[in-house]
Amino acid sequence: MNPTNSPDLTATRESEGSSASPQTRETWEVAGLTLRSRVLLGTSRYPSLQTLLDAVDASGTELVTVAVRRIDLAGEGETLLGALRERGLHLLPNTAGCFTAREAVLTAGLAREALDTPLIKLEVIGDDETLYPDAVQLLRAADELVRDGFQVLAYCGDDPVTARKLADLGCAAVMPLAAPIGSGMGLVNPYALRIIRELLPDVPLIVDAGIGTASDAARAMELGYDGILLNTAVAGAQHPAAMASAMKHAVTAGRLAHHAGRIPRRLFARASTSDAGRIALGADDDLLP
Repeated sequence: MNPTNSPDLTATRESEGSSASPQTRETWEVAGLTLRSRVLLGTSRYPSLQTLLDAVDASGTELVTVAVRRIDLAGEGETLLGALRERGLHLLPNTAGCFTAREAVLTAGLAREALDTPLIKLEVIGDDETLYPDAVQLLRAADELVRDGFQVLAYCGDDPVTARKLADLGCAAVMPLAAPIGSGMGLVNPYALRIIRELLPDVPLIVDAGIGTASDAARAMELGYDGILLNTAVAGAQHPAAMASAMKHAVTAGRLAHHAGRIPRRLFARASTSDAGRIALGADDDLLP
């Protein structure tokens, strides 16, 4: 792509003099949805429902995750689901808390029946302390769910081999972690994330878990990722709505920087001013009297 003709840069030019941000101008597609925002937001661990809703509004998100095992699936009105539906948000149920493929498949089936959606964020955890995904169980569940007609967005480790296998199974998106869930450590292995992007140039990739602050989100987007899923980084911030807003702008900045094309890293300095017009001195001209 020619950076000068990127949709993001075009969007920036179009938005000059208007209140619309570049993020609201460019669209992308994932799991059959066409979205403007590249921020996906989790809905757990907020101090209150109103705090969550304020963060949702500040983030500009259009797609939010809900934990099937922890919510009232029939909720309306002032309940979580009712409030999210009133805002016209797309719901992405997840299989949080599942440790086997069987658990995850059953939970996904419950979500599809209750929420009338084929979307599922697939999580199959292998360890209580690290909350790392169990790759074997994850692949087994993904295979079954894809064959059953689900649009699977699969949470995985930063292993390029597993990521490629999930893509080959037909997952709608692959969601490698930046760091362990809730750790806020940021991108602990950006090289692995970059390799995954290189291996899967045409698959929607969303960084999921481990983001701690806005600069982490920007770095992930600079790697060419399509979106960021956030929860603890926003819900656990001192001011969740303010952090959600910061994340929105960081994601936009990272996306723009990716298309702009950063300069290469150099070991030594390189002058930004050319030598043209430099005064030429003789061998003895610089000697002090």
